[in-house]
Amino acid sequence: MHSRAQFGQWGEETACNYLIKKGYKIVTRNYRSNFGEIDIIAEKKGGIIFVEVKARKTLMFGTPAAAVTKAKQIKIHRTAFQYLQTSTKRYRQFWFDVVEIYVDAGKTTINHIQHCF
Repeated sequence: MHSRAQFGQWGEETACNYLIKKGYKIVTRNYRSNFGEIDIIAEKKGGIIFVEVKARKTLMFGTPAAAVTKAKQIKIHRTAFQYLQTSTKRYRQFWFDVVEIYVDAGKTTINHIQHCF
């Protein structure tokens, strides 16, 4: 991985592959609205899941999930609600997850935090 953007793209791809293996269907990636962006929107068991992906090479600044601040959560909520308002499909439930990806000495660790905000 050469640049920060490439590492971020790799992290999102890794998260998508992980979610697919766990039975999620990826609906869209990098959904943008006036309020912000959602990395992954997925479906599972009649629900829709809005996923923030955080990948890190170091824990010097805390865990990857710690970067999902309250301000970031508000942006994701607003973006998700806009998505739901414009979607032609209706869902029984929705929730917000974070997928943390940490790479250390060539080992990749994935932590899926469900219903976290």
